[in-house]
Amino acid sequence: MNNAVNNGDDRDSRDSQDGRDSGDGRIWSGTWVAERLGVELVGDDTLTDMLGLALRRNPKRAHLLVSNVLGKHVPQSPSVVHGHGFALGRRVRELLGAEEAAGAVVLGYAETATGLGHSVADGLGAAPYLHSTRRPVAGVPAAGGFEESHSHATSHLLLPEDPALLAGDGPLVLVDDEFSTGNTVLNTIRALHERYPRGRYVVVALVDMRSAADAGRLAAFAREIGARVDLVAAASGTVRLPPGVLEKGQELVARYESESAAGGGRSAAGRWGLVAPRGGAAHRHSPAPLKGVVEPASEESPPLPAQSLDAGVRANPPGARGGDMCGSAAWARPATTHPRPGENRTWQTRPVGHITRVDLSWPRRLPDGGRHGFTPAHRIRLEAALPAMTARLAEALPANPRSVLVLGFEELMYTPLRLARELEQVVAAEVRYSTTTRSPVLAVDDPGYAIRSRIVFPAHDDPADGPGERYAYNVAGGGFDAVVAVVDSVADTAALHAPDGLLARLAAHTPHVVLAVVPSYVPEPLSAAALSEERPAMLPEPLRGPAFSSYAPEEVGWLLQDLSDVTLEAPTEEREEAIQSGGAHYAESLPVEYQPSEQYQELFHAALATSAARLAQAVGVVTETVIAERSPRPVLVSLARAGTPIGVLMRRWARFRHGLDVPHYAVSIVRGRGIDANALRWLAAHHDPRDVVFVDGWTGKGAITRELAAAIEEFEAGGGAAGFDAEIAVLADPGSCVRTYGTREDFLIPSACLNSTVSGLISRTVLRADLVGPDDFHGAKFYRELAGADVSVAFLDAVAARFPEVADAVDGAAKELLASDRTPSWEGWAAVERISEEYGIHDVNLVKPGVGETTRVLLRRVPWKILARAGAGADLDHVRLLAGQRGVPVEEVDDLPYTCVGLIHPQFTRGATGADGRAVTV
Repeated sequence: MNNAVNNGDDRDSRDSQDGRDSGDGRIWSGTWVAERLGVELVGDDTLTDMLGLALRRNPKRAHLLVSNVLGKHVPQSPSVVHGHGFALGRRVRELLGAEEAAGAVVLGYAETATGLGHSVADGLGAAPYLHSTRRPVAGVPAAGGFEESHSHATSHLLLPEDPALLAGDGPLVLVDDEFSTGNTVLNTIRALHERYPRGRYVVVALVDMRSAADAGRLAAFAREIGARVDLVAAASGTVRLPPGVLEKGQELVARYESESAAGGGRSAAGRWGLVAPRGGAAHRHSPAPLKGVVEPASEESPPLPAQSLDAGVRANPPGARGGDMCGSAAWARPATTHPRPGENRTWQTRPVGHITRVDLSWPRRLPDGGRHGFTPAHRIRLEAALPAMTARLAEALPANPRSVLVLGFEELMYTPLRLARELEQVVAAEVRYSTTTRSPVLAVDDPGYAIRSRIVFPAHDDPADGPGERYAYNVAGGGFDAVVAVVDSVADTAALHAPDGLLARLAAHTPHVVLAVVPSYVPEPLSAAALSEERPAMLPEPLRGPAFSSYAPEEVGWLLQDLSDVTLEAPTEEREEAIQSGGAHYAESLPVEYQPSEQYQELFHAALATSAARLAQAVGVVTETVIAERSPRPVLVSLARAGTPIGVLMRRWARFRHGLDVPHYAVSIVRGRGIDANALRWLAAHHDPRDVVFVDGWTGKGAITRELAAAIEEFEAGGGAAGFDAEIAVLADPGSCVRTYGTREDFLIPSACLNSTVSGLISRTVLRADLVGPDDFHGAKFYRELAGADVSVAFLDAVAARFPEVADAVDGAAKELLASDRTPSWEGWAAVERISEEYGIHDVNLVKPGVGETTRVLLRRVPWKILARAGAGADLDHVRLLAGQRGVPVEEVDDLPYTCVGLIHPQFTRGATGADGRAVTV
C-alpha cells in the first residue's frame, strides 16, 4: 500500500493581505472585517481574488470565507463557477491517470459544495457523483453519515440509491469549497473507510486554508488507515486570527444588528455612510459580481400588502403551470434603493415584480441532483435536455434584459448552475448565478465587505429540523432585470408563495421573477417481490472506456460485466460440434479472435475508403428517421457488438446535425435466450422506455428482430416495465425485416469485416450459468492485448468525416423514406427458407444471408460454402479472400436476393473435416 499525502501547495511564496486596495482600483471584499477584527489572509496571489470576508451569526466561528467563484453567496458568471470545478476535476484526472479515474466516485458536501462537487465530476469524466444531504428522505436508508463540527447544521447523511456506489475499490474524490481544519474530511473518511475501505482518496477544494499542524494531521491519518490521500486545491493559504476574535466578532455582529433594528431595517453601514479605508480614500468600487443600484443591507424588505399578495397567490397556487402568478398594478409599494457613491439618498417607489411559472418539461426519472447519486448516464440525459429547458426559461424573460440572476435553492445547486450556463449562451443579457442558503451571515452595505445585502424568508421545504429563516445574499441591490428561481418540488409549498415567502421577497427587488420547479427525485422502493428475491436495489453502472473498450467514455456505456480474466475461447471446430450437437449454446464460449493478415487489412482499409460516404449517408438517414418518428431525444441501445459501432455513429450524427448529446448503451441479446432482462431493468430505471431505440448493424433473415420482439413481450409479461419498442433501427435492411433503416441494399459495411478490433476491442457477449447469475448483466471480454491492431476509432472517424458532404443527400433521402411505405415484406426470411430446403440443410439457423452475416460465418463458424450473387463486385473481395484462406467454395447464383449467403455445414463433426479443419462438401 502506498501511504502518502500530497498537499500540493507552497507556503513560502505567500503574501499577507492586510485589506489595502488591490492595486487595480477595486477594494478587496475582506477589508471591512480585516480592519475591525484584525483577520488576515496569508497565501497565494490569487487568494483575495477568490475570497472575501464576512461575519457569521454563529457561536462557533466568527468569520466566514466568502467565495467569489462558488456561486453560493456572491452572484457570479455560471461559466466561471462551473469552470473552476471542471478545472479541478481535470487536475484530479491527471493525478489519477485515465485507468484509475475511470473507477473513481466523487462525493460532495452539502450544502455549499453540492454544485462544486458535481462540476468536479464533470471534469473528471465518466464518474458517478453523490453528495451528502441534510434532508432525510422517507424510505431511503442511510449508507453512512458524518459531522461537520463548525457548521450551523452539523449532521450529514449519505443516501445513495445504489448502496454499491460507495462500495467499490476505486478512488474516492471528496469535494468541499474550503479545506480549513480538515476535521470534516477526516470524519468522512474515517466513517466510510470502516464500511468501505479503499486504497486511495483525493480531497478537492477551491481553497486549502489549513495550518501546518492541520496538514500534518491529514498525513498522519493517511498512514494510520494505510491509504494514500492526495489534495488538489485551486489556491492555498491560511487565516491569521488574533486572540479573542470569536468574542469580538460576536460583539460586532450584535452591535450592528441592534443598530440595524433601531434604524428601521437600514444597515448600520448604510446609515453611517461610506467607510474610508487606510490611506483616506473612500471605497468607490463594488465587488465585481454586483452592479448598479445597491439596496441597503436590511434584514428584510418591508412586508408587502397582505391582502394584495394573498389574492395574487390564490390566483395561481403551487402546482399551477404558466402565466403570471402576481403582478397586479395595485401591488406597488415603497421600496428603498441605495444611491451610487456621491448621489443623494432617496426613497423611491417601484412596483412589485411579476412572478411567472415555467414548466421545464424535466425528463422523466432524471435525478434533480446528486442526493441519491448522479451517474454518467444521467449526465448525458441532462445534457440532451438542457437546450429545450433553457429555451423555455429564455421565453419567459422580459424583452431585452440587461442582467439576469438564476437563483438555486440550498442543496439544489448543480441543476440551476447548468441552466444558467446554458442561458448564458443563448441570451444577450449578463447572466449571474447564486443560491439561497441556510447559513446566517451579517450583511453590511460596504464595498469592502463580501455580503452587501440579504433577503430573509421562511424555510419552504418543511425541513426535518423545523422551521427557520433562510437567506439570499447579494441579490437585493444587484440590479437584476429578472431573477429565475429554481427549486425542487419538495420546496414548492405554500410557504414559497406566501406574502413573506421567497418569491414575494424577490419580487420586491426585481421587476420579473420566473419560477422553475424541478421534480424532486426519490428512488423507487423495492417491490415486495424484489425483496423476497433479495434482488439488489440497483445494478452496476455501465462499463465505459478506457477501462472497458477502446471507445471514449461518452461514446457508449456497456451494460455488461467484464469477463476479461476468464478463459472462454475454444477452437472453432470444437465450438461448432458442441453447438450443433446440442452440447453447448454458442453464447457459452468465444471463438478465437481472428487476426487478419496484412492483405486482409488492406482490403478493410480499401473498403472503408470506398464506402465511407455511403455509410455516412445511411447513418444520417436512419438517425433522421429515428428522431422524426421514434423520439426527438432518443436513447440509443445498440445490440452488442455489431450494433455498437453503428450506435456510436448515430450518436455522432445527432450531435453533428442537431447538437444533441443522446445517451448510448450496448446490451447483449442472445439467439434462443433473448435480451438481457437486467439491462432492460437498468434502462427502465434510468430512462423512459418509450425513448429507447434498439440499434443493430444490419438484418439478415430477421432472426434477431423476432428474438427481440419475443423477449420484450416476455419481459413485460413477467412484470417488467412497459413501453419498450421492439422494432430495431438498422443501418442496412436487405432482408426487409424492419421499418427503420438507412438503406435496404446489401452492401459491405466494413465493420463486418473484423471482430473486436473494429468494435472497441470487445468480444461477442457471453451467457453461461456459472458466470452470469440471475441478477447479473451478460458478460464480455475486453481484448486489451489487441490494441496494436485496433481500428475501432479510425473506422468511426473515417465515416463521421463524411457527414458534411452527405448532409444534403441525407435530407432528401430521409424525406423520401419517411413518405414511403416501409412495411416489412420479410422477403429475406422467405429466401432463407427456400435456400435451406434447396441445399438440404433444413435449418434456417445455418443459413446466414447478407455480406455481414457471411463474413461472420467465415470468421467465427465452420463454413460449408458461400453463395454469391452473379456479378457481385468489390463488396465481396474480402469474402473471396477469407473463403480462399479456409478452402471454402464460392458458388455464383442468379437471382439471389442478397449479395451473398454463407452456409454452415448441416451435419458438422470434427471427424468430417480432416486435420486442416475444412468442412467437406456434399
